[in-house]
Amino acid sequence: MTADPVILAFDTAAAHCAAAVLSGGQVLAAEHLQIERGQGEHLFGVLESTLEAARISWSDLTRLGVGIGPGNFTGIRISVAAARGLSMSLGIPAVGVSLLEALAFGTKGALVACLDARRDHVYIQVFRDGVPTSEPSLTGLSDVPDIAVPPEAVAVGPAAGDVAARLGLIEVPMVRSPAIAIAGAAEAGRADPDSPPVPLYIRPPDAAPPRDPAPAVLGG
Repeated sequence: MTADPVILAFDTAAAHCAAAVLSGGQVLAAEHLQIERGQGEHLFGVLESTLEAARISWSDLTRLGVGIGPGNFTGIRISVAAARGLSMSLGIPAVGVSLLEALAFGTKGALVACLDARRDHVYIQVFRDGVPTSEPSLTGLSDVPDIAVPPEAVAVGPAAGDVAARLGLIEVPMVRSPAIAIAGAAEAGRADPDSPPVPLYIRPPDAAPPRDPAPAVLGG
């Protein structure tokens, strides 16, 4: 077994269930299951098969990496809860990495990371050399031209085409898959391993509290 740290990273914040094992900067195995629903039912099967492909056991792991969003509320909760539970049971740290950070990990120069937020909105964050220079935000496509970005920046991510067209930027392909990028960021220590992963919710939940007051409870 290699003396290098062994990282298992996974993500279910979008329409996928993805995992990767990384050690010494090398990808030992990766799996990407495209799926709209049912990430909770498939996650541990994907994790097991990824570990098997990497010829790694759970006890070999030294760190976990997990996608914390932004994205699907249920998917984010599934992966973050799984990472926290595995961290406790295995006695190893779990590092949370946003999908926007994952898009920018290992890149050089100015970059606009773009994720589809649906309903004519996108999640956007600006980076330079992989380091954020703005906060992640939810932006309507019609408001994208108002975003201040360096003129030499490129756009990357699932929503890069729409953003690049509105900002006059060049769209470039993703360098790594989400799970592999999350594993790389976790290995590089870009996030605090001593802090448990926390979901990154940017869009408010769809479910709104009822406007009418709750009925009075009789008796007692």
